[in-house]
Amino acid sequence: METKGKIQFILDNKVDELSLLSAKVETMADLWDFSESLTMNLNLVLEEAISNIVFYAFNNEDEQKIYLTIEYDDDTLTALIMDCGIPFDPTRQAAPDITLPAEERTIGGLGIFLINKLMDHVEYCRKENMNILTLKKRIK
Repeated sequence: METKGKIQFILDNKVDELSLLSAKVETMADLWDFSESLTMNLNLVLEEAISNIVFYAFNNEDEQKIYLTIEYDDDTLTALIMDCGIPFDPTRQAAPDITLPAEERTIGGLGIFLINKLMDHVEYCRKENMNILTLKKRIK
């Protein structure tokens, strides 16, 4: 099993890119010999984070880029997602009350909740007009 690597993607802010991303993550996971469970969770987390960018980060229809770097080093997987959209810090969002019945819950927030549950570390910063979301997962 390969224990180190780095892959970078540049995605357009279009919904169609999500299925392409999923295929790329599957290929990467095969290369690095990730478990099916880890691959599924990584795909889910990345889809949630990037779909939020696609749907909410930009005020216009202009083509924008989303930059994704996935790095695997021994026992840690790190995903770095960058975009120049509207500043948004998902780490400051209140967790949804999942004890309420679905019809009583407010809309939104479950994706961020899911990301926080599946990843070991979630960090946000804004630097040089870029949103930078760092997601880390210990593998071993």
